[in-house]
Amino acid sequence: MGFGMASHLLKSGFCVVAYDVYKPTMARFADLGGSTKGSPEEIAKDVEILIIMVANESQADSVLFGNAGAVPVLSAGTSVILSSTVSPGFVIHLNRRLEAECRQIKLVDAPVSGGVKRAADGTLTIMTSGTDEALHCTGSVLSALSEKLYVIKGGCGAASSVKMVNQLLAGVHIASAAEAMSFAARLNLRTRRVFEIMQHARGYSWMFGNRVPHMLDNDYTPYSAVDIFVKDLGIVSCESSNSRIPVHVSSIAHQLFISGSASGWGRYDDAAVVKVYETLTGVKVEGKAPMLSKEDVLQSLPSEWPEDPIDNLVPIASHSSKKFLVVLDDDPTGTQTVHDIEVLTEWPVEALVEQFLKLPTCFFILTNSRSMTADKAMLLVQTICKNLKAAAEKVPGVSYTIVLRGDSTLRGHFPEEADAAVSVLGEMDAWIICPFFLQGGRYTINDIHYVADSDRLIPAGETEFAKDAVFGYKSSNLRQWVEEKTKGRVLENQVSTISITLLRKQGPTAVCEHLCSLEKGSVCIVNAASDRDMAVFASGMIQAELKGKRFLCRTAASFVSARIGIKPKPPICPNDLGLKRALTGGLIIVGSYVPKTTKQVDELRSQFGQSLRVIEVSVEMVSMKSMEDRDQEIRRIVELGNAYIQSRKDTLILTSRQLITGKTPEESLEINYKVSSALVEIVRRIDSKPHYIIAKGGITSSDIATKALEAKRAKVMGQALAGVPLWQLGPESRFPGVPYIVFPGNVGDNSALAKVVKSWASPSRSSTKEILLNAEKGGYAVGAFNVYNLEGIEAVVAAAEAEKSPAILQIHPSALKQGGVPLVACCIAAAEQSSVPISVHYDHGISKSDLLQALEAGFDSVMVDGSHLTLGDNILYTKSISSLAHAKGLLVEAELGRLSGSEDGMTVEEYEARFTDVAQAEEFIDETSIDALAVCIGNVHGKYPPSGPNLKFDLRPSCINIKERS
Repeated sequence: MGFGMASHLLKSGFCVVAYDVYKPTMARFADLGGSTKGSPEEIAKDVEILIIMVANESQADSVLFGNAGAVPVLSAGTSVILSSTVSPGFVIHLNRRLEAECRQIKLVDAPVSGGVKRAADGTLTIMTSGTDEALHCTGSVLSALSEKLYVIKGGCGAASSVKMVNQLLAGVHIASAAEAMSFAARLNLRTRRVFEIMQHARGYSWMFGNRVPHMLDNDYTPYSAVDIFVKDLGIVSCESSNSRIPVHVSSIAHQLFISGSASGWGRYDDAAVVKVYETLTGVKVEGKAPMLSKEDVLQSLPSEWPEDPIDNLVPIASHSSKKFLVVLDDDPTGTQTVHDIEVLTEWPVEALVEQFLKLPTCFFILTNSRSMTADKAMLLVQTICKNLKAAAEKVPGVSYTIVLRGDSTLRGHFPEEADAAVSVLGEMDAWIICPFFLQGGRYTINDIHYVADSDRLIPAGETEFAKDAVFGYKSSNLRQWVEEKTKGRVLENQVSTISITLLRKQGPTAVCEHLCSLEKGSVCIVNAASDRDMAVFASGMIQAELKGKRFLCRTAASFVSARIGIKPKPPICPNDLGLKRALTGGLIIVGSYVPKTTKQVDELRSQFGQSLRVIEVSVEMVSMKSMEDRDQEIRRIVELGNAYIQSRKDTLILTSRQLITGKTPEESLEINYKVSSALVEIVRRIDSKPHYIIAKGGITSSDIATKALEAKRAKVMGQALAGVPLWQLGPESRFPGVPYIVFPGNVGDNSALAKVVKSWASPSRSSTKEILLNAEKGGYAVGAFNVYNLEGIEAVVAAAEAEKSPAILQIHPSALKQGGVPLVACCIAAAEQSSVPISVHYDHGISKSDLLQALEAGFDSVMVDGSHLTLGDNILYTKSISSLAHAKGLLVEAELGRLSGSEDGMTVEEYEARFTDVAQAEEFIDETSIDALAVCIGNVHGKYPPSGPNLKFDLRPSCINIKERS
């Protein structure tokens, strides 16, 4: 508390010099602009007021009278404020010692109450006693530190007596809170619920309300400490003995704190005294479910139901009537487990009639209600249900089950949307709550909903999702979650449950019997740990529906596919959709701000590096600034996005990663809306048709599809990755047929986004090395053609495409001097647009300066031709360029030996002496670390000699042997 007091005085304009034995605390104070010294003696010189806030009496004594203590250097008339909790007798004795110094040093007994936060805020409760003069001299400081300042008559020691009474009450209340919560746990009561009730009951105390949350969260970060109450209640015990008054309750509390300290918890927060009861009784007061090992938990479950009922689900469902599943999806991610299903983004009666006439087993209606306030979401669901009811009346024999598809991490408008549906469709036999979603690692086991993280199962209430600014919650147990979300309208003990044991040992018939036995209007949660569990439940539910039962389902995506009998199929890639080679880049939009998304974006950027164009949208600019600033930011993003996509660059547009929230859930939703609408406006203004679109985040993907791309319907083709839906946009949309990948914010590991982008991104240009390695593997040759102009480039590429063969475009130094960088750029552009692998190679670089320029020009590879040099000089020349080229990722070809004919200006008579020497070649490769070597075994290009080409085929096997050894 001393640091908080000192920092507040500093902020209040006082000149403060501080000392603490803990060096980091002094460093923090210095960072605030305060002055620090190395001992009590150093800070006591020339001060008017000395404030002492230490842990106990011995420390207070040491500050004043110990080695390098303050008293010897205190000026006459200095005031000393002692704010530590000490015995009244100690203060009285201390005052006498200071009076004995005969320097008019004034002592103020000023213990405090309020904790670390109130110390820093200057809102402590301070009890003071001392002489009138001492209190007058210290009044301004004490007033600055306090919200409540009390003067106790009776001189030094009187204030500490009052503080002693306070500590008696505080210690007893903390001990009583620990005892009460342990008792509740022993009675098998839900401790968090008990705490909530006690807050409105007469047994409540401030200490109960402040300390019990620490016990429930099993969080004993020390804001106070067990050892403090060992000391303070020890003072009470000693003073009560001197005063001849029994203090039975506080004495027992004192012993409880002593037990906690003796157990090793002395430096824990004082709420940790509850651990004494937990140790003695074996109960846990903690109000949250523990993290578990996924492997251990799943192995401990009974074996799955032996028969897979999924093949029979559709025939059963259509046995007696046209019973459809209509899924109201609160964001587009609900299509995570289905394929060949239509999604509507509008819901007029005519469109719904048309959909019913198609006799689908299922269709989705995208509501995006999670982005709305509860009132708007309810109104929307009521409107859709009224339209569905009207449409069904126009199609004879139609009946349907409504699924309110919601977040598998329990976010969304529950029970509001369910209430809205019931208000139109009438009371249901039961509400089904089923957030299981295997692909996202969401399991419900023993009524507790878990989120998997690697091999850990984390209770949902302990995850980042439970802290959502709009849809936050505390309960991981789904029965308790229902009670929490319905605000007690449906109590925990009124919620029915279907266990994994029932699913796996008794099967669909038992599920049907259980559902049929429920009272009308019940709420039933479903446990599940596998897709087989989900199929068993769906089969039993259909049987119950065939008996006339009506259900309203609030579920995650897995229930939908199980209910309509859809089996998963492998992730879809561009070839599955018959897409042609990309002529533009892809567009990736990230609006989700959850930590999982941020990690996925970081991994995406790490893997793709410079090949991915990244544009960051300032959340502050589009949500907190003026309309002019907002529009300027949007225009900036659009200009860059259009340019990058048109240039065939995959482009990531993401919101800045800081989370900005409002003071209320409604304000937070408003900020979310402004950010989402900015992304919509950006995509709406981008007119370059992307090769594919990925939208990351539920609200983001919905708004982009409906508002930016103007899609009225789409077809779910399948998944780009497990749990990541892939849509094909309808003909009315701005980009008909473009694959639209709906990537949920809370799905996948850190590399998931990168995996999807990698499978859909425009393939990078094949390198010379890749082309040569593939040729070697395939046993074929690759032609390398020197080009000098655009016509030559087009001719080579056209021929290569006609033959479906790779090729290499070569630029000779003379051609580069004439055509320059534009010639290289034309070659690169042709290679990028080609339907076959093409690379661009710099040929016969005999000049180091020319080669250095070539390394910066964009070539895939270079030839370092030092064949006109001696072996030693050739090695040095080639090695110097090779190291620079490899640093840029370029393949290096070299030449050893010279060709006959006229190519190198040599006469025919010289060629025979310049065949490649095999021994030299091995040394050359080892020294230069080149990737390819042009060996000379004769010449079949250039002007042939009169005698014709002379090829030394006997050298070829030796050269191949060198290559294999290297």
